[in-house]
Amino acid sequence: MTFGSISASAADAGPLIPRAALFGNPTQTQARLSPDGKHLSYIAPRDGVLNVWVAPFGRLDEAKPITQDTKRGIRQHFWSYDNRHVLYLQDQGGDENWRVHSVEVATGKDIDLTPLAGVQAQLLGASPWRPDVVLVGLNDRKPEWHDLYEIVIATGERKLVEQNDQEFAGYLEDGGLKPRIAVKFGADVNEMFVRNIKGGWDSLLKYGPEDSQTTRPIVIEGEGTNALLVSSIGRDTAALVRVDLTTRAQTVLGVSDRADVADVWIEPVSHRPQAWSANYLVNSITALTPQAQKDIDTLTKALGPQFEVTSRTLDDRKWVVVVDDPVTSLVTWLYDRDSGAVTKLFDQRPALVGAPLAPMLPLEIESRDGLNLVAYLTLPKGSDANGDGRPDRPLPLVLNVHGGPWARDSYGFDPEHQWLANRGYAVLSVNYRGSTGFGKRFINSGNREWAAKMHDDLLDAVDFAVREKITTADSVAIYGGSYGGYATLVGLTFTPERFACGVDIVGPSNLETLLGSIPPYWKSFFEELALRVGDPRTEEGRKLLRERSPLTHVAAISRPLLIMQGANDPRVKQAESDQIVAAMKAKKLPVTYVLYPDEGHGFARAPNRTSSYAISEGFLSKCLGGRYESVGNDFDGSSVQVLEGADFVPGLADALKRMK
Repeated sequence: MTFGSISASAADAGPLIPRAALFGNPTQTQARLSPDGKHLSYIAPRDGVLNVWVAPFGRLDEAKPITQDTKRGIRQHFWSYDNRHVLYLQDQGGDENWRVHSVEVATGKDIDLTPLAGVQAQLLGASPWRPDVVLVGLNDRKPEWHDLYEIVIATGERKLVEQNDQEFAGYLEDGGLKPRIAVKFGADVNEMFVRNIKGGWDSLLKYGPEDSQTTRPIVIEGEGTNALLVSSIGRDTAALVRVDLTTRAQTVLGVSDRADVADVWIEPVSHRPQAWSANYLVNSITALTPQAQKDIDTLTKALGPQFEVTSRTLDDRKWVVVVDDPVTSLVTWLYDRDSGAVTKLFDQRPALVGAPLAPMLPLEIESRDGLNLVAYLTLPKGSDANGDGRPDRPLPLVLNVHGGPWARDSYGFDPEHQWLANRGYAVLSVNYRGSTGFGKRFINSGNREWAAKMHDDLLDAVDFAVREKITTADSVAIYGGSYGGYATLVGLTFTPERFACGVDIVGPSNLETLLGSIPPYWKSFFEELALRVGDPRTEEGRKLLRERSPLTHVAAISRPLLIMQGANDPRVKQAESDQIVAAMKAKKLPVTYVLYPDEGHGFARAPNRTSSYAISEGFLSKCLGGRYESVGNDFDGSSVQVLEGADFVPGLADALKRMK
């Protein structure tokens, strides 16, 4: 049974791409060069769980695992400047109370540097001038605020550097790992401070809340007299700015009139900027030095324009570069700046090499009030015979809404786009107002527009797709996580006739309870939430939050809904999903509710991830008629619990029985 007037077709989409190839553990990823260039590390499975591996430089086939995680897998790792240790972060069951670990490369000795229950560690800084220690933020004294500690990497010995009595939201350290810049957020004024010679803090610059998402410090330059900022103060788009910490004089080093500065190439020792990038429809890099221009030219010729520098040796002679193109599924390369040689290290997902990956089309869609909405469309392979970016016949469409909402969709390899297009759907992602990267006016136009103009932008994107005959009005599903999950719930409650079905992953249903249950260490961010979502401290604000909450309008739901939740989510707590499911049951509205007891804000464990996509795929297949890969062993090792509505999803009830 499908709910739209059209259904997906497998005629030209090519063979099914296995979900495990798209969403299972990568074979190798996150390559990192040791500062001295003698070793290369990466993350790869060990007994099915992601761990850190290390190889002598140039001998990747001799790599050995140095960590022994058996649960969630390691997702972030870094080299220490002593070249003898690797650092990584880990939490428990998705609770985001991160701990910092150091591992001795030679022996595999693992030390938890922050062995504090219920405390969140933030890895803030490391320095080649102090290679034996790292700077870490800990909220062990007060849950709301992180104090700064130096921790000896080899022993875990800890020393307090800065007690955060002034309630700063964050710090920026210099080459000696001393905090030099601090940031404080307020209801009306945000402020950056600079450390004075007496050890106190002096005002560096002030800016309004309209600049809070587009202004931040990046790095202290090597000699300590200047800092680099990204700043939108006095302009719309965020520029790369150098500020003299003594005179406060500012120099603009780079700016785009269409997009914010997105990334800056920083020389590892001097911290001088080499290049900057801006991402409008696609990413573009602008050199600041002749050598950087030579690097850009060499890498573009060898790899095309869609690359990112992800690791460097301390002497800056060797780089790791990752190609992020829609149809190449993330390939990792080594670049030798002396010789200009570009050598392939590995495919992150070799099972996708030769797979029928579909191109992504960047678009501009005009909103009903005249904003340009940057969007990305992926069509099933073979559905666009003349290559004009429109399918030969209308297709069912999945509107894939990004989370945040202060984030963005970008051009590049997107496993969800590839998955859905391969199943026969057109896939559309739109950067609605409030998304980042397009200047502060675009972000601020989303203030207190949750379920209002932000949702209108999504509807305008759907209307565009209908006008262009990409789809038909009755054959559109809405899908997303976090804010995207909220947008799904809004779609099915505020505009229930516009969507055939919806998939909500860790999305809030009640904005009052969402803001009333944020983690304590988000206190510095509270004024931002009050400004941009609604202020729960005022009656007017509470009224707005109630009006914009899908839970308030639950009786309007008339289309199939799939809800997925992590039980340990500290951002969007399980209660957000529980309460809308309970309200639907009270009104005898059908719902499929999936819970992962060992996950948080998103699903980190590969068995949980692949099972969640298997369920979503079956759900969408029944709703829109697309192709569906059988569950197979995608539930093996998963903690999945289906609390409601298993019978709605093809194959789900049988898969659950096989787990028992």
